[in-house]
Amino acid sequence: MGLISLIPPIVAVILAIITKNVIISLFSGVFIGVLIIVGGNPLEATMSTIGNYIYPQLSDGYNAGIIVLLFFIGGFVALMENSGGGAALAYNAIKYINTRAKAQMSAWIGGIIIFFSDLGTPLIVGPVFEKVFDKLKISREKLAWIIDSTSSPVAVLIPFIGWGVYIMGLIRNEFDLLNITASEFDTLVQVIPFQFYAIMAIIMVPLITMTNLDFGPMATAERRIQETGELYWPESKPLRKPDENAKYTEGSKAILIWLPLLVLFTTLFGLMISFGFPFEQVAGSDFRISLTTAYLFAAVTIIILMLVYKIKSFNAIFDIYTSGMQRMAYVAVTLILAWALGTIISEMGTAMYIVEIIDGNLPVFIIPALLFVVGLIMSLASGTSWGTFAIMLPIAIPMAFALDAHLLVCIGAILSGGMFGDHTSPISDTTLLSSTGAGADHIDHVKTQFPYALLNGIVSFVGFIVAGITGSAWTLILTTALLVVAVFSLAKLQKNKRQAV
Repeated sequence: MGLISLIPPIVAVILAIITKNVIISLFSGVFIGVLIIVGGNPLEATMSTIGNYIYPQLSDGYNAGIIVLLFFIGGFVALMENSGGGAALAYNAIKYINTRAKAQMSAWIGGIIIFFSDLGTPLIVGPVFEKVFDKLKISREKLAWIIDSTSSPVAVLIPFIGWGVYIMGLIRNEFDLLNITASEFDTLVQVIPFQFYAIMAIIMVPLITMTNLDFGPMATAERRIQETGELYWPESKPLRKPDENAKYTEGSKAILIWLPLLVLFTTLFGLMISFGFPFEQVAGSDFRISLTTAYLFAAVTIIILMLVYKIKSFNAIFDIYTSGMQRMAYVAVTLILAWALGTIISEMGTAMYIVEIIDGNLPVFIIPALLFVVGLIMSLASGTSWGTFAIMLPIAIPMAFALDAHLLVCIGAILSGGMFGDHTSPISDTTLLSSTGAGADHIDHVKTQFPYALLNGIVSFVGFIVAGITGSAWTLILTTALLVVAVFSLAKLQKNKRQAV
């Protein structure tokens, strides 16, 4: 359809930026696409949208399996968040924290441990560590940055939680349309080394901590608390009062975190080994069944533990479990609409039109870097990484396939671009929750974090240019080395400026 095929994704992007609502944006993109296909009849477009593009997503066996899996994940995550085990684990570690470096590294480790919930990380780790940070004169802005860097950036790297399941669903849909037989699980695992932005965001925390180097507004915030003891600037407005969102529950034990996760991992990898992992490709259906079973067993484990330690009554625990499932309804609807939009984009030939424009006019190796920038801009403006994935992957995967660009690198570029906005946009939910969890002023958090994120983004951009040429996962080592050099160089420049003043 040529130029007109760009209208559905463009509508979805514009509405995502304006409304900040992924469901409205995706549905509008689907409807506009169908309206074009049926010749402009609104009634026929409405019926076709529902009957030919939404219903088929629900009746497809693969899609149904993904949605069921999401509900099991949602129930388990809700139990973990409400058990108090994460806070108990952190409280047990606090007695050993007596230096600034230990405090920052402990919060970083705590954020990684709570990998199963990107939204839970800020509200569990932040309130637990805030008093430790205050005592050791570490700024609330630094705490907000640490928990923000261990929420979504960690979650997007884990294939077997909600993030991974959602992304695999998008990848599988495009693979089916392109008749690609590769496993979406194996593909996502192979993409991990190319998720440069998420990895750089995580690595930067210990890098800054262990070298005691800061730059930009973060350095100013650190000097404020160390020299004056003031937690905030005079004009700051913290998003949370002390302990407002603390998740510690009386009677909670650390076993409520580590034992269910142990059961989860043991069950998952035990079943996958029976299917030939890691020596053979694991079929997507086998992976979904293994993962669903693992989450069920882990949920049963944590329910038993909560009853044994008398955390809550059985009815209250079951209500938490089902409410967690209900929270996944939004994700399920988003995924269904994303599948529908991907089908529309494929039928209209959007990716192929872009390929025709690019082919011969741009070197293929630059494609991943361009995809990263487009995803970065979209996610920063809209504040949504999942919406960015839903709109961009159906374009990026066919493009990479048609142009013979490195597919894994292109997927990694979209995930990294979406992650940049999720990590830095002031309207991103995880950015807001990080400010809340740390009890920091939101604008202070955004201002102090952005230079670090921008540095990660620049390093990632260079990484995607190199990876676009080589297609090698070893590019991650080069990218990490570049980040180390850049941090030391900027910190030295910052130090020289202070000395000059």
